[in-house]
Order: sequence, then structure tokens, then C-alpha cells
Amino acid sequence: MQTKLAGKVKPALSLITITLIPLFPCYAEESVELDEMTITSTRTDTRVEDSPQVVTVINREQIEQQLSFTTDNSQILSNLLPAFTPGRQKLTGAGETFRGRSPLFLIDGVPQSNPLRDGGRDGHTIDMSMIERIEVLHGASAIHGLGATGGIINFITKRPDSNEVKQHAGVQITSPTNNSDSDALSYKGNYHISGAHEKWEYLLGASYENQGVFLDSDGTEIGIDNTQGDIMNSKSYDLLAKLGYWFDDHQNLEFSVNRYNLEGQHDYVAVTGDRENGVPTTSIRGTQVGIAPHNRVLTTSLQYRNDNFWGMDLNIQAYRQEFEALYGATNSGTFQDINLAPIDTLYDQSQNESTKNGAKLTLSKHDLLDNHLKLTGGLDYIEDSTEQSLVLTNRSWVPETTFKNLAPFLQAEVTPWEFLILHAGVRHEIAKLEVDDFTTLPTYNGGQQVQGGKPDYEETLYNAGFVVKPTQWLSLFANYSEGFGMPDVGRVLRAIDQPDQNVDDFLNLQPVLTENREVGFRVNMQPVDFELSYYESDSDLGSRLEFNNGVYETRREKTEISGWEAKLGYQVMNNHHLTLSYARIEGEFDSDQDGNVDSKLDGANIPPNRIIAAWNANWTPKLSSYLQVNHAYDRSFDEPEFEFDGYTLVDAAFGYKLPKGQVQLAFANLLNEDYFLYFSQSARNDSNQYYKGRGRTMTLGYSLDF
Repeated sequence: MQTKLAGKVKPALSLITITLIPLFPCYAEESVELDEMTITSTRTDTRVEDSPQVVTVINREQIEQQLSFTTDNSQILSNLLPAFTPGRQKLTGAGETFRGRSPLFLIDGVPQSNPLRDGGRDGHTIDMSMIERIEVLHGASAIHGLGATGGIINFITKRPDSNEVKQHAGVQITSPTNNSDSDALSYKGNYHISGAHEKWEYLLGASYENQGVFLDSDGTEIGIDNTQGDIMNSKSYDLLAKLGYWFDDHQNLEFSVNRYNLEGQHDYVAVTGDRENGVPTTSIRGTQVGIAPHNRVLTTSLQYRNDNFWGMDLNIQAYRQEFEALYGATNSGTFQDINLAPIDTLYDQSQNESTKNGAKLTLSKHDLLDNHLKLTGGLDYIEDSTEQSLVLTNRSWVPETTFKNLAPFLQAEVTPWEFLILHAGVRHEIAKLEVDDFTTLPTYNGGQQVQGGKPDYEETLYNAGFVVKPTQWLSLFANYSEGFGMPDVGRVLRAIDQPDQNVDDFLNLQPVLTENREVGFRVNMQPVDFELSYYESDSDLGSRLEFNNGVYETRREKTEISGWEAKLGYQVMNNHHLTLSYARIEGEFDSDQDGNVDSKLDGANIPPNRIIAAWNANWTPKLSSYLQVNHAYDRSFDEPEFEFDGYTLVDAAFGYKLPKGQVQLAFANLLNEDYFLYFSQSARNDSNQYYKGRGRTMTLGYSLDF
């Protein structure tokens, strides 16, 4: 591998290589071919090798490897996707972007993101032990409707794969290596059973986790986020159930339900740090005011599939998602009301509630024009009702806002010759936003009465691309796609501080339209595979977060983002597999409203440039290992206080197959790197959330399939 890593990465790789190589003999392992995999998230069942845009498939093996290091969904995605912002290691993921924009999270195609009041909790709606694979579409896309200005991240849950009864059980314990405090221990267990009987199939899954307090590299308790919510010092469970019925070999009906709950234990309070002097925010034992923050999510889906509907593939899905996110209590100036309590003494806490009801109809014909044309058409409908209340005083912070969206679409895939594949599509969005009259909190210039309204929008979105395969081992691709999203409507509405505002005429409620252009190529010459792409993502009226007086505000400005992504894979002697992934990204916005971008996006809106190296090996039929090195490069911003000092994290895991089951030993942050989180360095200029990252942890796990 000729690519040079950063100065910190090369010594880390060398150290681990010297440590491990003498210990184990080599054992052959077959390489995994992903090119033939069909990507269901495209709605057209496109193969990876035929996609005109970058697509990443995270399989179950990769998920299991990451779960040995962390159970944080955001951290797992960050470890595998260099264009994804490094995880905040908190429950709220505000500032975690994909290619500098918001991704649309899905579970089996059901939207999990909450764009009307984006509280940053949409990455924690399911436990990763329930996931079979993750399909990631890079760049803006409208194929699943609202919200995918940065891409699509679709969590595909497990499903029965055999007529036999199969069971899986796993347990693990995680501990820091520099402190024996029992409060820092974390425990997790999960169980699955699946099978089939005659025409019926079923799956039941359950997981439970108790996470202790997190420690930094010095063994000091990391600051807990009592306001936004935290995954440390929390308990969570997940219940997944699926029941399917096969009418015949071509058609089936499946019902699924997933209940996820994460709740803080309220045992710690934060001790504010000192940003100017490099002192981090820490935690001490104590009880916080109010109710412990939580995430409660219920996702249900009923799906009918028929692959021989008059010679076509038919897929109909109806779904519902109920989402509730409670944030911690604070005496923020925003919540003060002299009519309720003396100034600066009123504590309150907010709760986001969102209910989504929707349906998707997809119909595909694969063999038109003598198998040269595939057409996929459909119709999507979603109704999303969202509000944000203050639960301790029973006040409304964001009024109930309902978004209704109907969207027909048509996608075409044409193969005039074997070496050329053309893609084109159109989607027409018919959207309406409904807001009743409301009054803002007194802190907004005494409270403003705002006239509600029903602004509606119609947008036609296009995509077009091609894949050229001049040889069996080389393919060139190019793509243009448009994404459709709403700004954080709740954040905009609740902050109105001027009189005589009318929702129908409020410019800041205009949708975010994002244009994504991308070119690249793929090489597949075993034992080497390589992919390189360049993209540009522009929005004339973007949505940017700006930290101001302790809260984030939404700015509607022109934004332009561009970047490179590269991935190299190398199969060594059939028993070792090496990967190297790189993402470079730049972004600017129009700060003076003159139509030209002139200022850099900060860390709340754009990730750092990153490189990730991984080494996967099977040493014997029983012994395996996995090593990953993740380096985030330094980044400068227009504001000197947001200077980012990069860091390097090394993780290592070992698995050993027993006569019954498998035991796994893993070390996260193996070299015990001392670092401040990317978000703390580059997105916040105060000391309240000046957090360090976790120090070295050790996880011991055991799993059994039977």
C-alpha cells in the first residue's frame, strides 16, 4: 500500500503490526464480493457496480466488529464512513453531518429523521444488534423524499433466513483500563430467535444495555450532558418482532414492530470546564433537576411484496413512527418568565414529539425492450406532525406543525450496450406545511403573536447518471441528483422575535433544495479494488447552524460544499484484507447575502478531513483479529477559537471460536489517546460542553448461535 498516512497514523500502525505479527500463524480466508449485492435503498434494486453514485454497504460482520468497540450508533457510522462527522459520544448528535449535510435515517425504509424540529436524536432509534446490514447512499437524493440532502442511511433489520429454528445469544462487559470504579462498567445482552412453519415465518429479538460513566485517558469522568442527553450513565432496551406470511413463492406479507427506549439514570451532574485554559468539562455524583432525558421510539411497518405482479415487481409499504425525545432541565434564559418565577430561577425542560404516518408504492418492470430497459415508478405519501413542549411548566415552545407530502416518481435504467448503463429519474414533490396561530416565549422580545398559515410548495426534482465499463475491471460513473428538505422549522418558528409575522410569508420556511454532482471511477482487479469520486453539493438557500448566546440558530444562506472520497481494498494471501478510506471536504456559505460564498463552514456543519485504515485477518480456523486506525486531520476555520487539533484513534479486537460459541476481546482507543471531541473544539465556543473523548476501554464478550 503506497498511500502515506499522517505522522501520527504511521507509528500507530507500525506499533500494532510489530505487536501482532509474531503471535499468530496465517490462515486462508475467502474474499467477500460486494459488487453483485443488490441495493434495496435505491428503490430500483441497483447493483453496487451499476450505481452512478457512491454506495457503501456495511455488512453484519462489520457491524459485529464495531459493536465490540462501541454500541454508539453514531460512532459506528463514523468509524466506517470518513465523510461522516466524528461521533459526539452523546445521545444528541447535533452537528453530526454526512458530506456536510443532513442524512436521512431509515429503518427498513421507514423515515427516522425529524427535519421539522431536528433535535439531533434520529441516530438513536434502534439498537445495532437488530441490524443485518446498513445501506448508505452518498449525496443528495429524493428517492425516499424529505430530508436526504446529505445522503441516505438505511438500517436493514434482521429477518428469518431458514426454515429451521435459529437462536443467537450474546453478552459483553466493557471497562476502562485506567480505573476500577464500578460506576464505569457497562453491560449488554441480546437474544434473537427466528424460524418458519409452513407459510409463516417469524423473528423475535431483544437487547438490554446498562452504560456506566465514561472516563477520559486520565481516568477522569467525562462531562455528562445533562441538557441535551447522554448515552453514558444510561439504560436502554430494544424489542424487535417480525411476522411474515407467504401466499406462494412470489408474494408475501410482513409485519414488523421495533420498540427502542434509552433513558438516563440521572446519577451525575456536569462540572463546567475552562475552554481558554484547556480544562475539560467533567462529572461528579449528583442528582439533576427534573426528569432524566430519554429517547422513546416505536416503528411499525406492514409490507407486501410480489415479484410476479403481471410480470412486474410490486412493493407496498404502510408505516407509522412515534418518536419522543426528552431533554434535560436547565434554567436557560430562553425559558425565563417573570410571571412564573423570579428571573434566572425557573427550570424547565423540552420534549420533542413527532408522529409519522406514511405509505410507499413501488412498481418495477425489468425486461422491457428485450431486457434493455428497466422502469420503476411509484407514489409516496407522508404526514409528519411535530411539536416541542416545555414539560415542567406545560408550555408550548414550538407549535404543532404538520407536514404533508405526496410525491409520484419514475426511474429509468437503460442498457443500450453491455458496457453502458444510463440512469434518469424524476420526482414531483407536492408539500404543504400547516401551522396554527401561536405565541412565542416571553424571552423572544416579550413574546410575539404569530399568525399561522398553510404554505405549500411544489418542486420537481431530477436525477441523471451513467456508468461506463470499458473493461471488466474498470467502470466510470457520473451522477447528478437533487435533494429536497425542510429547514429546522421548529427552531425557526420558536425564535421569531419581531411583530406581525405570518407563517405563509415567512421566507425562512422555504425548503432546502440541494444539487449534487459527482464523478468517479471503480477498479476491481482482484486482489485490489479501488474507488475514487469527486462531488459538489450546492444549495441557493441552505440551512446552517450558528451558535449564538448559548443556543443554536438556523441561518438560511447559500452554501457550497465539495469533496473527494476514496476507498482502497487489498486482499493479501487470501487470509488478510486491508482497507484504506479517505474523505476530504470543504464548505463555504454566503455570510453577507451578496450571492457569493465567502466564509468557511464550521464544525457544527462540516466534518474534518479523515482517513481510516483497517486490517481484517483470520489466523487459524478459530482465531481472528481486526485492527482499525482512524485519523482526523487538523482543520482551521474563520473563527480562531474554533481551531481543530486533530487526533488518531486505534482500536483492536480478537475473536476465538470455542467448541460452543465465540469469545471476543476488544480494546477501543488502544493507545489511550488524550483528545477533545471534534464538536467541542470546532462547534462550541463556551466551556459548558468542552468534552474530552473516551480513554482506552476493554470489552470482553461471548456469543452463541444454536
